[in-house]
Amino acid sequence: MLTEKVQNALNDQFNAELYSSYLYLSMHAYFKSINLDGFANWMYQQAKEELLHAMKFYNFINQRGGRARTAAVAEPPSEWDSPLAVFEETLRHEQKVTGLINDLVEIANEAHDHATQIFLQWFVTEQIEEEESAGGVLEQLKLMQGHAGGLFMIDRELEKRTSPTGMTEME
Repeated sequence: MLTEKVQNALNDQFNAELYSSYLYLSMHAYFKSINLDGFANWMYQQAKEELLHAMKFYNFINQRGGRARTAAVAEPPSEWDSPLAVFEETLRHEQKVTGLINDLVEIANEAHDHATQIFLQWFVTEQIEEEESAGGVLEQLKLMQGHAGGLFMIDRELEKRTSPTGMTEME
């Protein structure tokens, strides 16, 4: 059974993950509009992955006898100055999510909710990967700044990203 405080915090994170998916869909649309299909693909795959994360929270809340709550999803930005600006925002966003996950771990610890602590460990590890992935693309973009050919090479590389594991049951 979840305490009210833990349930509310998990619901907040469920909705934060939905926002993340929405944000990455907005970034996908931006990249499609400037004909960078590889970058668009990266963001589309990221949006699907964030939806999967949201559903993990949704299912966990229900599994523990709680009630998942949907909330309005804030409108994300839709315009950026450059691919570099998009990935700067992506890394900042993932760092913010890492902070939210860390806060959740603290709430679960305070409540002595061991099941939630164990559940959240997957997200702690996932956020390391999320920051590394976004940060890697960002660093490549910084290195090739001013060299259009480099942008297209990165675009081709990002086109190779596939759906995250476990997405097939969501499609």
